[in-house]
Amino acid sequence: MTSPMQADVRRALYLTYDGLTDQLGRSQILPYLEGLAARGHRITVVSCEKPDRLQADGERVRAMCAQAGIEWQPLRYHKRPPVLSSAIDVLQMKRRAIELQRREPFDLVHCRSYMAAFIGHSLKRRFGVPFLFDMRGFWADERFELGLWPSGNPVYRLAYHWFKRWEVRFFRDADAIVSLTNSARNELLSWPDPRRPGGPISVIPCCVDLELFEPAGGRARRAGRQRLGLSDDRKVLVYVGSLAPGYFMDALFGLFRAFRATRPGARYLFVSNHSRAEVLDVARPRGVEPHEIITVAARREEVPSLIGAADLGASFKQGSFSAKACSPTKVGEMLAMGVPVVANSGVGDMAELIGGTGAGAILDRFDDASFAAAIAKVEDAGLSREQIRAVACKSMALQDGIERYDAIYRSIGS
Repeated sequence: MTSPMQADVRRALYLTYDGLTDQLGRSQILPYLEGLAARGHRITVVSCEKPDRLQADGERVRAMCAQAGIEWQPLRYHKRPPVLSSAIDVLQMKRRAIELQRREPFDLVHCRSYMAAFIGHSLKRRFGVPFLFDMRGFWADERFELGLWPSGNPVYRLAYHWFKRWEVRFFRDADAIVSLTNSARNELLSWPDPRRPGGPISVIPCCVDLELFEPAGGRARRAGRQRLGLSDDRKVLVYVGSLAPGYFMDALFGLFRAFRATRPGARYLFVSNHSRAEVLDVARPRGVEPHEIITVAARREEVPSLIGAADLGASFKQGSFSAKACSPTKVGEMLAMGVPVVANSGVGDMAELIGGTGAGAILDRFDDASFAAAIAKVEDAGLSREQIRAVACKSMALQDGIERYDAIYRSIGS
């Protein structure tokens, strides 16, 4: 006899423009899919992979998918020419999705962000496949706000308005929607009827694998400091991720200047794929010397101990309309390692997550007095590493995220 749990499992097509071999794919795509596959769902992934990363990590990811029972269909990502290359990628993803649908029909198509949503929307209209729009953010607005699509360029202006028209269709026709933040969900629900989403909206933040990001009673901290050659008493501020547009460089280094002011010999650790030269190029003009900077490019498995070596974390992103939908992965990872975080307001649910829990401090202004006050606030709160980790466990646990996706999968089409 088939149990109710078995009867509700789905054959799902997961479409993502981001590659599984990307850092993001390893942290924010594969862990969820592995969890969903473990719950019985049959998942096929179509992704666009950068050739160099596919060559470097393809076999490892293929083995992970095979072990989880996930079918992976990697396609080549095209970078040039701008705009046209994206259209080429979408067309090849669409062709592959149709081939797979005709081979064995899917119960749902799960689309990660807007590029994949074009295909999911088409599959729904053509084959009646239920469509899950995992929006991730206000994609077109973010590209305009960060200058990735220059507002003065008529081609990019046309692209922006075209995407915004399609955005209405995605939200209107999706059978279910996933938002990273309550802030974005509230924004969507405030839209007038012609634009308001038709399906239910679930909030699933960028979650953390708490088994990987595990302080292990201080062993991770000791391992990280040993690798970096740091003494137990050396104070460390950590930043994880990119120096791309949208991140406040002045604030990142202003916080460090305030940090070192009362901590002689402090170091600034950058866990990033940027070269040391790139980091120093932005550090020097902002009053931070090369000997104060430590740069490490790390595999995902190495990141927890490096974060654990720090005493304080930084996360500053431009507040804007699109930032309402932002859930920085780095924040959850730092909290999971028991590291308090200083971040700015106007970004997703950060004010509630950090400011409302004492697990860090939220800045409304970027000046020396505000940086010093934020650091003092963290110290005055006096939360232990276990108490800070508890914030991530309550709000950003990977298993909770998997359970929410599982519930969506089982509800679609039933």
